[in-house]
Amino acid sequence: MQMNQPTVKRKFLALFALVLSTGAGNVLADGAVLNLYSARHYQSDEALYANFTKQTGIKVNRIEGKAQELIERISNEGANSPADVFITADAASLAVAAARGIFAPVRSTVLETRIPAHLRSEQWFAFSTRARMIIYNKRKLKAEDVPTYEALADPKLKGLYCSIPGGHIYNLTWVAAQIAHRGEAETEAWARGLVANLARAPKGGDTDQIKSVASGECAVAVSNSYYLARLMGSERVEERNLVKRLGIVWPNQESYGTHINVSGGGMVKSSKNRDAAVRFLEYLASDEAQRYLANGNNEWPAVPNVAVNNEELAEMGKFKADNLPIGKLAQQLSAAQKLLDRAGYR
Repeated sequence: MQMNQPTVKRKFLALFALVLSTGAGNVLADGAVLNLYSARHYQSDEALYANFTKQTGIKVNRIEGKAQELIERISNEGANSPADVFITADAASLAVAAARGIFAPVRSTVLETRIPAHLRSEQWFAFSTRARMIIYNKRKLKAEDVPTYEALADPKLKGLYCSIPGGHIYNLTWVAAQIAHRGEAETEAWARGLVANLARAPKGGDTDQIKSVASGECAVAVSNSYYLARLMGSERVEERNLVKRLGIVWPNQESYGTHINVSGGGMVKSSKNRDAAVRFLEYLASDEAQRYLANGNNEWPAVPNVAVNNEELAEMGKFKADNLPIGKLAQQLSAAQKLLDRAGYR
């Protein structure tokens, strides 16, 4: 895998250049506001919101926090909550928010036309996607050793697998998808196999797993694709160099496809600015906003056929994505946590 030169600055310059070049048509009356509660913490989103305001005249007041904290805040504020839109970076968090009743149904021809059915529910919409890929150390394994998620539980990998904690939200969503595809009993047996293959106790985040695989502490792990893309385009030579030791696999290309997760959001039930909220959600589905969201965090647009210029993602290559309806994951999240607990996946 050949690495590219640093691209972080190039991406941000491109994002802000687009802000400056975009016209400000269809501007609403002065004083229009949108109160956004956001669990996304990406620098590129600044350009996204600035361009929305330039186009519409709607001022974005943003409150940031962790997803669960914001969900609790909106719930506690109740009917008096100033929140108009809640956005976050994981399908599990969207499912929790929906279960807590903080979303209002949104009917929008724009959103229903542009966002594929498996990437939305009646209450929220995905706006970008990322994939859960397999990362392996090229000195220890070959791609054919780990072609599927199921292969990670093969006894031949005993002592070679590194992982984030079992209860991490990325794991919950991933395991919920496995339950949806394979059933609870088969998924639990698989999870026990993962535990048996651990090189060390689960700890850290996805970037930690990538670095552990590169260092040889373990031989294989799973990670969201954008964490690897960040290292590929890093300004730090040592981070770009460590990626040279790694191979990647898009799992399950002969079956259901590689698991994907999403960033997304919806209108809050107590919104006092509903027209602005719908306008903002529709803006997030526009071609230019899709490019912001994708390029800003090395993700893929949720809207099909929106082209992005991202060297790292292009280098990773194309793959078959799992089209499991993201909303179905909500039905399996509790079962996923209980299953991981029973399997000893801490």
